Amino acid sequence: MAKVVLGIFDTRDQAERAVQELRNKGFDKEISLVTRDKKEDKDGENEMRMGRDRDTAAEGITYGSALGGLAGLAAGAGALVIPGIGPILALGPIAGLFSGAVTGGLAGGLIDWGIPAEEGHHYEEDIKAGKTLVAVQCSEPKLSDAAGVLRRYGAHDVNTH
Repeated sequence: MAKVVLGIFDTRDQAERAVQELRNKGFDKEISLVTRDKKEDKDGENEMRMGRDRDTAAEGITYGSALGGLAGLAAGAGALVIPGIGPILALGPIAGLFSGAVTGGLAGGLIDWGIPAEEGHHYEEDIKAGKTLVAVQCSEPKLSDAAGVLRRYGAHDVNTH
């Protein structure tokens, strides 16, 4: 049975480097990333970005996932706006959780992965504050490797469920 290890990064750059390392270690479809989308369009309004400017590791997940059958989930995340947080960028398997749980917020979506509501609210506040969540859903033998990578790249609140 798959479990999930989650970690919060203070910067998106840290998270992207961790994601790249995870991919180098053979993790791929198991990786999810959630962050506020701070990019602004020409009118100054926040917008969701999916499939443009493929120059970061996180955005690379979107394109790599398209080959792995996650294109539908990534495309569905493009219009995601969480009340109280605003537009978010959600990539990987976690995007499917949020597409059906927008009214329950981020914490409501995490409950489906076995994350306690109180902890989910903590992650939601971190995302609202501009931090980035990386989640890796994998089998028991790979959990400590995934958690080690997250910690090595600066994640805090690394927990396994």
